[in-house]
Amino acid sequence: MPEPPEIAAKAYLLMDVTSGQVLAAKDPDQPVEPASLTKLMTAYLVFDALKSRKITLTQTLPVSERAWKMPGSRMFIDPRMQVPVEDLVKGMIIQSGNDATVALAEGVGGSVERFVQLMNDQARALGMNASSFRNPEGLTETGHTTTARDLATLATRLMNDFPEYVTYYAIQRYRYPGTPEANDRNRNTLLFRDPTVDGLKTGHTSAAGYCLVATARREVPTLGTGADGQRRLLSVLLGATSENARANESQKLLNWGYTAFDAVRLTKAGEPVSTPRVWKGKEAQVKLGLPQGVVVTVPAGEGAKLRTEIIRPEPLVAPLARGQALGSLKISTANGAPVAEVPLTVLETVEESGIFGRAWDAMRLWIQ
Repeated sequence: MPEPPEIAAKAYLLMDVTSGQVLAAKDPDQPVEPASLTKLMTAYLVFDALKSRKITLTQTLPVSERAWKMPGSRMFIDPRMQVPVEDLVKGMIIQSGNDATVALAEGVGGSVERFVQLMNDQARALGMNASSFRNPEGLTETGHTTTARDLATLATRLMNDFPEYVTYYAIQRYRYPGTPEANDRNRNTLLFRDPTVDGLKTGHTSAAGYCLVATARREVPTLGTGADGQRRLLSVLLGATSENARANESQKLLNWGYTAFDAVRLTKAGEPVSTPRVWKGKEAQVKLGLPQGVVVTVPAGEGAKLRTEIIRPEPLVAPLARGQALGSLKISTANGAPVAEVPLTVLETVEESGIFGRAWDAMRLWIQ
């Protein structure tokens, strides 16, 4: 695999979101303080509440004394205000406002303490088993830790589960009416440098250093047209020494990922990788693949020489349900170096055949 560039950070991870592959990492499982990257989990729960209509964007929420007195980055709201949820979301994401974050946590969870419990429950549900949250905003607190790998999992799920809301992360400037004009700039410097960058979140405390989860989406004609031709990378960078350094090092990672690796589409959305024989079913064959199609990331120049091998149980006996996991596709380079192993699922349900069909296939299986 290509060697990554030297990255000045305590820990980092670079993922190709389109293929789901990790391209490079340094200490990705080391516990670290997440600072305001914590707000990615807060946003996940807020977006989930919006999607399930527990709250609405136009609904107003009160500003408690606790929210008003939060130290650190602020949106500058106060208890005299009733602030729309959408403005609080922008204040949390664009201005990294701890006051807006606490107001949202109280509005969704009923209290900060209850919301923190929801954060940890959601972390377990997402498989973030190395993360432990103690507050919704990310200020230093004993036991408040995560890892680069868990943050990559969270960021990927945030983008996949709530595409209608993650557009807030690309907004460069915002301030709530009546608050300081100088407080309107998104802390993510890459939004102003690279037009392909559209998120996600910065973080900084003296203990955590300067942190950034950045994502970019670039056109790759070989993948297809429209949405199919978009390739998204995600970098998680933790513990840089300055605001400028975290932007520079994140940009270095993203650019390297796009140049050192190629994305190769093996199948389109809904297209099967394999159509093996099925016994005792109403259909003679089953379509195996992934609903979104199969894309793999390979070292630059290796795309035309890939080897594939399908690993699956035999025989396949109906019924087989759509979405059922059934084997995997192993991809390797021409010299046999493993590239990826993609789980395969049933694309279309195969129902069980009638009694005579089942009996006939049972006899044929026995003869085999």
